[in-house]
Amino acid sequence: MKKTIAVVGGGDSSEYVISVQSAAQIRSVLDKDRYNSYVVSIRGDDWHVEDKDLGNPRIDRSDFSFTVNGKRISFDCAYITIHGTPGENGLLPAYFELLGIPHTTCGVLTSSLTFDKQVCKTYLQTYGIKMAKGIVFKKGQVVDEAMVVNELGLPVFVKPSHGGSSFGVSKVEKKEEIAVAVKKAFSEDNHDVLVEEFIDGREVTCGMVCTDDKKLVLPVTEIVSKNEFFDFEAKYQGASDEITPARISEEETETCQELTAYINDLLNCKGVTRTDFMLRDGEFYFIEINTIPGMSAASIVPQQAEAMGLTMTDIFTMVIEDVTK
Repeated sequence: MKKTIAVVGGGDSSEYVISVQSAAQIRSVLDKDRYNSYVVSIRGDDWHVEDKDLGNPRIDRSDFSFTVNGKRISFDCAYITIHGTPGENGLLPAYFELLGIPHTTCGVLTSSLTFDKQVCKTYLQTYGIKMAKGIVFKKGQVVDEAMVVNELGLPVFVKPSHGGSSFGVSKVEKKEEIAVAVKKAFSEDNHDVLVEEFIDGREVTCGMVCTDDKKLVLPVTEIVSKNEFFDFEAKYQGASDEITPARISEEETETCQELTAYINDLLNCKGVTRTDFMLRDGEFYFIEINTIPGMSAASIVPQQAEAMGLTMTDIFTMVIEDVTK
């Protein structure tokens, strides 16, 4: 009997449009011999099945089901592909865990921990993971630009502590522009803004698939942005070269993959993740981990899977079967 899968996309952050693309892409490549699948769109209080032929039926949030022609349809698994809130920060995993519905992402604690860049960095630092120095500003706190330059130098990166897809991120070259960049970052994150030192090196990223039975580390990708940094345009609109496998040595590749696996183990990750680094003078500096990485046609993880001789159908099947066995 086929399993019924909800591919859950949308969300309440600026990453909504990327999540919608990811959800459509995932559903298109799921194994149709194994699964009946529906895209479930979530935004605020609007939870519905994205299917005009069915009339876009609303989801009953009391049990995460929907009804068509008097027939109630429930789900065997939720494939969460919401980048940002409420998917990546742990709210949806908590909801599904309360309902007893298997889902494909990290648990509540891991999701909450990794969603906050500064909290995640602080945790990983205790295990000796190298990373850029940073300063956190709270909402309403006065931004001391001279102190930032004294502590971190120039240029610096200013980014929301919660959020992704480079929304609200700035590379700042001048002291006088730091406060403006912090204000911009707060437009995406009402809580904390992170200012980090600039690490001049190669940007690389490594995907991983974490199940109970298997830890599959994907090839390393080198990112060469045509812009100042790997911003939204570079990520999703072609303004970057993404080279898989990365143009680094065999030893550096092995180190990056081992570090990726170690970080995923430390954080107790599940499902598909992607960990970003800067490589400088043979050392890898942790940037962040994406516990729900993009899966649109322009995304990196599908490129890495292809380079390994796998299809995303293979990977999605591996993840779904792990949580529904």
